[in-house]
Amino acid sequence: MFREFLTGTLVAAGTALLCHVPASAHSVKAEPNQAVQASLDIIETKITTTGDKAIFSTRVRGEAGKDKPDATGKFEGSSVYAYVWPTSLDSGDIGFEKKQGIVALAVTFHPDFDDAAYGGKNRHKWHPHWVVLTKDEACGAGLKVVDIPKDQKPKVPPTWPAVPLLIDSPEYPTTFTGDTVDVEIPLSLIDGIKGVSFDGVTAGLKVNGNLHAPLLCVSDVFKVASGNLSLPGKVEPAK
Repeated sequence: MFREFLTGTLVAAGTALLCHVPASAHSVKAEPNQAVQASLDIIETKITTTGDKAIFSTRVRGEAGKDKPDATGKFEGSSVYAYVWPTSLDSGDIGFEKKQGIVALAVTFHPDFDDAAYGGKNRHKWHPHWVVLTKDEACGAGLKVVDIPKDQKPKVPPTWPAVPLLIDSPEYPTTFTGDTVDVEIPLSLIDGIKGVSFDGVTAGLKVNGNLHAPLLCVSDVFKVASGNLSLPGKVEPAK
């Protein structure tokens, strides 16, 4: 199912995603699904702005962050779990070249490697990333983090972790409280967030076992809040 609606989503992302949702419908709600692990079963996802910050929030059926991928002891072939907010932001809004793919915020856990900026350590905790996604049939779920070809030096944000991917490693405050994960981002860093469309996804990613492109694939999709990745949510000021 995920492959079937990827093409439509990618086209929409490139044309500002004209979503027909009521002005008051700023969150995306989903019915519980007992077939999904409770910690990954999205019940509601939203992005609100208040004061000088944007808050990305996802609520699940169980304890958020409880389930994590098993460590393999090596980088190649290792796994990543992620709480993801796909958005209609442009890649230029987060410090990359414009129109590179789907921009998503992802809170990830991967026990086999570090990808913090400036050589920091983050494999032992859930932490946020900006990622740019695009379609790739070589990946299990038909989607990958965009690769940077060898010898190319595209525009990247200051907290890019020096890996050959369109991925950013900012240190935004990230909290897990009961059934909810929240990320706080200064509005000054994403001034174009107001009015943006979004969705919520929980997913598993996998590093290529041969360390070739595609280097980081979306391998499993556990839950899509909207059911069809239509990005029906709308960012609005908190009331």
